Amino acid sequence: MTAIESDDRSRWIALYVLCVGMLMIVLDATVVNVALPSIQDDLHFTTSSLAWVVNAYLITFGGLLLLAGRLGDLVGRRRIFLIGIALFTCASFLCGISQSQGLLVTARFLQGIGGALTSAVILGMIVTMFPEPREQAKAIGVYAFVASAGGAVGLLAGGILTQAINWHWIFFVNIPIGIATALLARRLIARDQALGLDAGADIPGAFLITTALMLGVYTIVKPAAEYGWGAVRTLELGALALVLLAGFVAREATARSPLVALRIFRSRNVSGANLVQILSVAGMFGTFFLGSLYLQRVLGYDALEIGLAFLPVTVVMGTLSLRFSEGLIMRFGAKSMQFPGLGLIMVSLLLFARAPVHGHYLTDVLPVMVLLGAGAGMCFPALMTLAMSGAAPHEAGLASGLVNTSAQVGGALGLAVLATLSSTHSEHLEKAGKTTEAALVGGYHLAFLIAAGLVAVAIGVALIVLAPQERAARESAGRDVQLSGSPG
Repeated sequence: MTAIESDDRSRWIALYVLCVGMLMIVLDATVVNVALPSIQDDLHFTTSSLAWVVNAYLITFGGLLLLAGRLGDLVGRRRIFLIGIALFTCASFLCGISQSQGLLVTARFLQGIGGALTSAVILGMIVTMFPEPREQAKAIGVYAFVASAGGAVGLLAGGILTQAINWHWIFFVNIPIGIATALLARRLIARDQALGLDAGADIPGAFLITTALMLGVYTIVKPAAEYGWGAVRTLELGALALVLLAGFVAREATARSPLVALRIFRSRNVSGANLVQILSVAGMFGTFFLGSLYLQRVLGYDALEIGLAFLPVTVVMGTLSLRFSEGLIMRFGAKSMQFPGLGLIMVSLLLFARAPVHGHYLTDVLPVMVLLGAGAGMCFPALMTLAMSGAAPHEAGLASGLVNTSAQVGGALGLAVLATLSSTHSEHLEKAGKTTEAALVGGYHLAFLIAAGLVAVAIGVALIVLAPQERAARESAGRDVQLSGSPG
């Protein structure tokens, strides 16, 4: 084996190591949901306090993604990745040994920090390791499959571990994976050149954006979900989050060494791809959550059966992402792949909006899963390629953090809005005389129709805003030349 072949093999192995780290993070977001009833019984959580097992993770994870991505540019993406893996693994151990509510919730906060540090820099590392377009498209296809399909795998893994052993093992299983990932990453991934903290050591900006995002995620998952979007507390906290976000933008526009150079948003593909992702993930995330409830509450599936029901999404998406996304992107262009991909996702949601009370898996659920997996496998690798093509190499960590942040915000918003509207509509239907099952299905139908509408808007944004990948790369190179001697 020549030196070039050995180096190429090492890069691909390093990619798989990074994706295993990402899979561990993604799995944790859904695997816990399956185990919540067991955790509640064992540690005697109330229904309201049980939500903190999920919310503690979501708040720190969603709030720190953007900052973590930028820190990767400033102090080294490899370093941030290893710190994140170490923290996530240690926090998983604390979760696993938890015998009290306080320790579990605290450990989940720490898990969220580790998850943000780990996942925020991975995409930036991938595009740096694979600069050649064809290889990059293939590598991003692998990453997109792991990032998007991991949720469905988490449902299956959670059901197996919880039923076969106990809920503690959904956390303990992270420990050997985390240790192996860290050791292999140290060996296979070279140190990257960091900009240095002087290039963006903006402490006020870091405080503003982190506080704004954490408060925003908290508002979505707590007061909005419990009291409604029009409640005074929801509006007050939402307004405060927006004020902090506006303060961050004002700070970055005037700071000598900004944490986030706002010029990155001048790229149509950075801004457009993240907006498309917020809208499409909002629709898809609602499908996973409400689809699971439909299978459980209406069709009577248990946790393991729900995981198996969603398995076709993973299989179909994996086939497209790993085998065909590279060739499709190189032949038709990343922008062109958005329309059939998003279109299939929209059709799958419309089909789910017709699922009956006495539904059958083969006729009412399986077609939805296949179309959803096909749509995601076509559009998400291309979408990530577009988002990263619009960012300069020294902003790869920031762009990677933005991609993850938009997915997190889109998922949280989609879940909160669709779950609230579904629940409210179901209550109205039951008061009008519908049976409980019929009322539940009516609520799910409304949510799936709204989710399909969000994806339709995403198609419009993709059509109007996104630019071909090659043009985005030229724009990025032009900005680098213009700003090579400029501060910030």
